[in-house]
Parts: sequence; C-alpha cells; structure tokens
Amino acid sequence: MTERLMSKPVKVSIRGLYKIFGPDPEGALARARDGVGKQALLEEYGHVLGLRDINIDMGQGETTVVMGLSGSGKSTLIRHLNRLIEPSDGEILIDGEDVMGFSQDQLRQLRLTRMSMVFQKFALLPHRTVLKNAGLAPHIRGEDSEAADAGARHWLDRVGLSGYEESYPHQLSGGMQQRVGLARALTSNAEIMLMDEAFSALDPLIRTDMQDLLLELQRELHKTIIFITHDLDEALKLADYLVILRDGVVVQQDEPQKILLNPADGYVEDFVGDINRARVLRVRSVMTPLDGPPPRVDGTVDCEDNLERLIAISGGDTAHVYLATRDDVPVGLVEMKALVRALVPRAASAAGLPEPGQGLP
Repeated sequence: MTERLMSKPVKVSIRGLYKIFGPDPEGALARARDGVGKQALLEEYGHVLGLRDINIDMGQGETTVVMGLSGSGKSTLIRHLNRLIEPSDGEILIDGEDVMGFSQDQLRQLRLTRMSMVFQKFALLPHRTVLKNAGLAPHIRGEDSEAADAGARHWLDRVGLSGYEESYPHQLSGGMQQRVGLARALTSNAEIMLMDEAFSALDPLIRTDMQDLLLELQRELHKTIIFITHDLDEALKLADYLVILRDGVVVQQDEPQKILLNPADGYVEDFVGDINRARVLRVRSVMTPLDGPPPRVDGTVDCEDNLERLIAISGGDTAHVYLATRDDVPVGLVEMKALVRALVPRAASAAGLPEPGQGLP
C-alpha cells in the first residue's frame, strides 16, 4: 500500500485482510500468501479467493468508495467491517480497536450504535410504516418511542419524505424506498455508514438525485462513509478516497484526482479511459502552487471548481492563465495549456509535455 498523507484521523483501518471460501481456508490461505492467484486457487485447489492482503485507511468524516467489477470482492470487503463475514486473516480496526477481538455483545452494540448499513435492495420491513422503518435502530436499542419517532420524522423530512410517515414500503417507488433506507441509517445516529451498491437498483435520474442528496447531507454531517459501487462515474462523484479492486486485490487507491491523472497500470487506465475528465478533475489537480506574489492573470477561479467550469470561463482560450484560490486566498496558478494536458494525459505525455501542476514554457 502506498503511503497516504491523511488530512483527517483514521477512523477505520484494514490490515492484511484475507478471505478464502472453501472447505480448507487455512490451507488455501497459505497458498494465497505464496502467490497462487484467484483462478489457480479455484482450478487447482477448489477454493475461492475473496480478498488478498487488503490494506486501507479510511479517514474520519470522509467518503471512501470501494469499486470494481462484479466478482472483484467489494461487497465481501464491506461485510467484513461489521463482521457479517468473518475474515480468514487480518485486522479490522475502528478507532484503533480491533473488531476481531469483539465479543458477540460488543459486535451487537457496534452494529446497533456505531455502524449503520444501507443495502441495494432497500431491506425495509413490509409490515412497518415508513416512520417505524426509519426509526428501527432506536426502537431496537430500547429508546423512548416518542423520541425515536421524532428522530425518524426529522430525517424523513430531510430526505424529502415528509407526509409519507404512515405509508407502507409497497406504496412507495424504488427511489422513495431507498430514501427511507437512508433516513433509517441517519436516525440510528451511527458515526459510520456502510452503503453497499445503495443506488445501483435505481433509475438513472433518481440515482443522480440520491447521489446529490448524499453529498448535501455529508457536507453537513461529516459521517465516515464506506460506499460500494461498480459505477466509476458514481465513484468519482462521491469519493474523497477511491479504492479499486480486481479479483480480490487492491490495484490502486488514492484521491480520485490522482488516480485519473496517474493510473497505476493498464487495467486502471482502461477503467478510467472513457470518463469525462473535465467534469471530474478539479482546478487544484492541475494548478502550480503559488510561489511569491501572484502575477498578472486573466481571472480567478476556486481551486475546488471542476475543469469544465474553468473551460467555460476561459472561452476555450488556451493562452489564458488563472489564479486559483481557496477561501478567497491565492494558492496557485493554472495555465490553460496544463488543463488541456490533464484532459489527455497519455497522448500529451507521448508528445513530451510536462505533467499538470509542473508549469509550461
């Protein structure tokens, strides 16, 4: 695992995590440690490699997105965090405490008070109203019913479901049901939210609405979110930190901007090849840090704006230079030529142009 400079304390840490499915996981684990790959482990030894030597630090208050194609191990990984699946080996640390040492009672408390989960298939109780579904966690904890209902009403209102409290799940659309699932997770007041393909079953427009809602809530609440998806656009939109899995192995993990600009291998390069970079990359990813007083420029732009906005401001003129600011404080310079380089990194590298953020002659 490459060293990561954490801007926030580590909330969840995974160390040396392995998962082998089969009749003799311990024996197969030794072979996996010796380098036997997923296909060979299955064909020669009859075991399935779920995860191999996973090491990830997840920052407090950040959204870590784990993505990969079907069979990559992403859903297996998230179910290890609350031990719905037991690992073959490794450590799972929450606030520095190894979950593998938890008793059944401690695990129950972890799932009830510190972690919530939003599922792809909604997982609502059909015989309970929307209000009672949203207030499920405090009800199970034995909290006052009136207080639980009040909390549920608050979060149902926040996710746009005020007025549907007495409805039942079958009376709601898929998008509305997933909003109930999100409200339920928020009503639990858990500090960690696990979201396993939470929006994958939704229609595209509803899915976009849910992504925007999650981003809005996260700006306010600063939960530690672990979000599983197979959709790269969704991953890049939501992630503070992105982890890409392939065949149970982490092939790259970093800030999304850095992965887009510097894919680790051909697999990742192909994975991100069709992305609209201008919509995803931010000004800070292509700016040169300011050294001394700012020179004369053609305008200013916020370092968190995406490149699409800067292209619109510039009118497409590649001769322009802009001052990048953070909270109205100058922090860097952006040359439009560097922006163009970032949009076609491989082709530009072949042409001998410098990397974004390193300046151009």
